[in-house]
Amino acid sequence: MTEPFTQKSLTGFSIVVLPAIEYPPPPPSGLYNAMIAPLGPYRIRGVIWYQGESNALEAYQYRTLLPALIRGWRKTWDEPDFPFLIVQLPNQGSSPELGNSPWAELREAQLMTLKTVPNTGLAVTIDVGEMRNLHPPRKKEIGERLALWAFGTTYAQKLVYSGPIYEGMQNDGSRIRIHFSHVGSGLEAKDAGLLKGFSIAGADKKFHWADAQIDGDTIVVSRADVTQPVAVRYAWADSPECNLYNKEGLPASPFRTDDWPGITVHNH
Repeated sequence: MTEPFTQKSLTGFSIVVLPAIEYPPPPPSGLYNAMIAPLGPYRIRGVIWYQGESNALEAYQYRTLLPALIRGWRKTWDEPDFPFLIVQLPNQGSSPELGNSPWAELREAQLMTLKTVPNTGLAVTIDVGEMRNLHPPRKKEIGERLALWAFGTTYAQKLVYSGPIYEGMQNDGSRIRIHFSHVGSGLEAKDAGLLKGFSIAGADKKFHWADAQIDGDTIVVSRADVTQPVAVRYAWADSPECNLYNKEGLPASPFRTDDWPGITVHNH
């Protein structure tokens, strides 16, 4: 570490410049052993998990890491299925673009955990972030969405606790029809405008912005010059422009229908 040095400013005051301190990374399992394991003897009702920004470039790895963490924590507390509610990463970073996105792939890993690990939940926050702020200030909406999921599942209240979640696709020739769970009382485009954030691709795997229309509890996606579409993506960007909600005011989770290798697959 370099020594401090003194620099005299133009006003005559002396400014002491301190060197940057480099902290070594914690040892493997250091944070867990220091901060989580000691809580094991205490009872727990569930977990709220807001993390993933630092893993965005290893999103494919996160598909394994997050479920493993959930299993490990449940083992620590000897509670094999306590609720584990995940905050899906908000919008942050670059402007909307077609193609690959590490943050979109991390959100996908979180969504996959919801579908593969029992008693997990997902608070979608794609509309509360800020493009240039890693720590968005709108925590109230995040807390409310987490509470809705807990009330609707753990506490068995009869309410709509999630926005639309992608369930599957149906190829209708020149169009693709998207099916959802958690539709609530119906799908809608926020602010009653046109649906935004949908893209479509043919067998060449090149995505183009698409037209999307609500048809009952489904979305029909098409583009005139993509006559044989095979895949659809929604809100697939670090900071996407998107507006699909259910009528209860809860946003749809970003998704894609394809499983083509993404930008982070080689960091797995």
